[in-house]
Amino acid sequence: MSKSLVIVESPAKVKTIKKILGKNFEVAACMGHVRGLPSRPNSVDINNDFEPHYEILEQSAKNVTQIKKMVPSCKNIYLATDLDREGEAIAWHLLEALGLNNNKKKKKQVDIKRITFHEITATAIEEAIKHPRKISMPLVDAQQARSVLDYLYGFNLSPFLWRKVRFGLSAGRVQSPALRMICERETEIQAFKEEEYWSITSELSSSESPSPETTFKSLLIEIDGNKLDKMAIQSEDDAKKIINNLENASYLVKKIKPRERKENSPPPLITSTLQQEASTKLGFSAKKTMSIAQKLYEGVDIKGESEGLITYMRTDSFHIAAEAIKNIRRSIQEQFGLPYVNKTVRHFKKRSKTAQEAHEAIRPTDILKSPDSIKPSLTPDQHKLYDLIWRRALASQMSPSVEDRISVDILGGKGHIFRASGSTVKFSGFRKVLFQARGPRADKNANTLPPLSNNQKLTLVNLIPQQHFTKPPPRYTEASLVKTLEEYGIGRPSTYAAIISVLQEREYVKLVERKFIAQEIGMIVHKLLKDHFQHYVDYQFTAKVEEGLDNIAHGEGEWKSAVREFWEPFIQLIKVKNSEVKKSDIVSEPTDEKCPECGEPLVNRLGQYGRFLGCTGYPKCRFMKPLGDEQDSIGDSQKKIEEICEKCGRPMMLRRGRFGTFIGCSGYPECKNTKPLSPGPKTEEQSVDQKCEKCGASLVIRRNRFGKLFLACPNYPKCSYATSLKKKPDSE
Repeated sequence: MSKSLVIVESPAKVKTIKKILGKNFEVAACMGHVRGLPSRPNSVDINNDFEPHYEILEQSAKNVTQIKKMVPSCKNIYLATDLDREGEAIAWHLLEALGLNNNKKKKKQVDIKRITFHEITATAIEEAIKHPRKISMPLVDAQQARSVLDYLYGFNLSPFLWRKVRFGLSAGRVQSPALRMICERETEIQAFKEEEYWSITSELSSSESPSPETTFKSLLIEIDGNKLDKMAIQSEDDAKKIINNLENASYLVKKIKPRERKENSPPPLITSTLQQEASTKLGFSAKKTMSIAQKLYEGVDIKGESEGLITYMRTDSFHIAAEAIKNIRRSIQEQFGLPYVNKTVRHFKKRSKTAQEAHEAIRPTDILKSPDSIKPSLTPDQHKLYDLIWRRALASQMSPSVEDRISVDILGGKGHIFRASGSTVKFSGFRKVLFQARGPRADKNANTLPPLSNNQKLTLVNLIPQQHFTKPPPRYTEASLVKTLEEYGIGRPSTYAAIISVLQEREYVKLVERKFIAQEIGMIVHKLLKDHFQHYVDYQFTAKVEEGLDNIAHGEGEWKSAVREFWEPFIQLIKVKNSEVKKSDIVSEPTDEKCPECGEPLVNRLGQYGRFLGCTGYPKCRFMKPLGDEQDSIGDSQKKIEEICEKCGRPMMLRRGRFGTFIGCSGYPECKNTKPLSPGPKTEEQSVDQKCEKCGASLVIRRNRFGKLFLACPNYPKCSYATSLKKKPDSE
């Protein structure tokens, strides 16, 4: 009897799906992408209407061969790759790689069906098998357009950077605008000049004999009818003058304004908000978050059974299936009571017109599997992320929280108005679940006021002048960068983790105390691209491309036309800039120093390992002087970090040397203690079928300091075997 073959992307799904479908089904994994555009010239034939020349990826060849052998014995082939645009393209590439497209004979023998499912459960998979469809070519074409555009963008702009700055750098359609965000913020921070300002707070008591229960604080907000903005009190002398007028003044309640504030629950998580929440609350990188979510989606062993615990984690839709909502609302009632269930079913609006409503938000496959009930089966990090997803899904259908808020205006002396605010939680609503993991909301409940009434006299306990300084804009964290990229419509949430990794691998930025700091080479690349390719690193350009890709996915455009529209002006600009831009203008800065050997001026140059002084008489004079003894701080703001020097006890700070940014003692030169920054994430090592000739281990692909790929033994330094990589694998 002929069997049916189900092809999925990840091998982690195979066992679970095989058990669900039974003996009449074979399940195989293609290991993600099976074909790609090789990283070499002419992978896209410009002269033949941008025809892409795909090749089977080296790491996928073995899997494709194994699947090919299974095809003849199968009557039905179910392409069960992921349900996003990328998964649709992988399904199409699979048919091409297996030789099942444009083959009438084989088409008659094998019935090819496309299926998708949001979760790896028996119900979802059996339902998918019952309702197969054909491959959606608009989705495939949109992905082809993305691949070709990104190839043409990166394969032409990156070599420009090699010629004008140094080898091994890269530019990308999404990567470069993301770098621009970080660098522009760094420029703002470096240009920032702090300003002094003061605030005045009064400590007042509702009784003549002050006690902790009767004492509260209020802020001065108005003098003689003039509202005070943040910078109104600019010096200590100004603050003292105001306090002198208030020390012997009388204080009474002028106006009480009570109000009730309701706060609706937030929507369930989608890819971008999952990354943001995991970064903010758990300290996870975007890459780590997606890796853990993938495991939860594919299946975790629970009491001997592999179970998918969450729905598909690459989604931009807030939609939740009706049956799942029903179960969530029932669970809320059983755990907390009917008042905690929102009166109506909550439906959340999509954030963008391109969100795919056929997809679901990220939610537990079974809301009854509470985080604590399955904790023994999860790793600590899996439990934390599952807990985050579970709580957000539950909270999304819970009642609003209700607070009683009160605002009190207090007259001090003549014409001075202070304001005190307080709030108490009247009904916790969704906060019962959502803030439980973070502890009690002490910040709200601590801000309570004693009973007050209009025209009530108050007793002055203390007047507190406080000095402040304006702060520079904050550096981006992973969470805030992902949020900003999403707001601008740049890229897709599923690509953010990879983009952030590339920025760190290229050493354009470093992540210090969870904040991105632009490095010198990143600032140079950003300035070069912004000065000469403004349009192509513009936020609106990248967002417009994404919108065009979405139109193609909806069948509203032709992908080669979109590529042509991009390519023709882009390549003309590359040609102009190749002749117009000089490398010396980019990497060299004039100095007042003269060469001690020939007397010619010295210039500050950027080399492979940092900056150095070089003679302008090169190549006749080869004098150069390293700048390694200089320990320049990164900037006036945010240079000290929360770390103490173990040698002298002074604060450590971020510094720059010839090899980049490092941590050094603020007591330099008396104390010369230094330590390296923690490195950014390394590229995941991709193993190949070739064995190490010394120890027999499977070799892995690595990149040397010049950006070139090579094969190396994973047991280094115990085994130092390495060899050249004859053919580069395709990479984004």
